[in-house]
Amino acid sequence: MEIIFEGIILRQWSIDDASQLAEIANNKNIADNLQDLFPFPYSVKDARKWIRTIMPVDPPRNFAIVSEGIVIGNIGIITKEDIHRKNVEIGYFLSEKYWGHGFASRAVKAITSYAFSNFDIVRVYAETFGDNLRSRRTLEKAGFNLEATLKNYVVKNGNLRDGCIYSVLKEDFKYFLAEE
Repeated sequence: MEIIFEGIILRQWSIDDASQLAEIANNKNIADNLQDLFPFPYSVKDARKWIRTIMPVDPPRNFAIVSEGIVIGNIGIITKEDIHRKNVEIGYFLSEKYWGHGFASRAVKAITSYAFSNFDIVRVYAETFGDNLRSRRTLEKAGFNLEATLKNYVVKNGNLRDGCIYSVLKEDFKYFLAEE
C-alpha cells in the first residue's frame, strides 16, 4: 500500500529498508525528541527488529516517508483501546537533513487522512515536548490545534520537560490523499 500526497509517498516498510532506517534514526537530535523506548544509538539490528514487528500488522500503521525514491523518515499511528478507542495517536521523525522543508507536515496530513479513512475514530492526536518548536509547528501546519500544555510532564535525558498535546477532530479535518 502507498499513500501519495503532495510529492511524498508513505509506503509500508520492508526489511530491505533497515540500513536506511538506521542511518536516519541513529541521530541524537532525533532521539532527544522521542520517547526513551526509541534506542540510541540506533543500529541496523534495531531497525530490522522493529520492521519485523510492524510488517504483519493489517491494516498497516507505520510507513516510510519517501521523497524522490529516498526514505527520509517514519510516520505511524497507534490505535487506542477501551474508552479511548475513538482516538489514534500519531508519531513521526524525519532525517535531519530534510527538516524545515515541509515534508513532515505533508506526512502528518497524509497519515491523518489515512487514519480517518481506515479506522473508526473521531480524533487524531500527537504529543510533543513543549520546547520542540519544529514539531509543534509541523502539527499546526497540518491543521492540528494545541489542546494542552502539561507542565513538567516528562523526564527526558534527566530533565523535566513540558509536554504539548495537539489534536484534530474528524469533523474539522479536510481529506487530502490518494491511495494506491
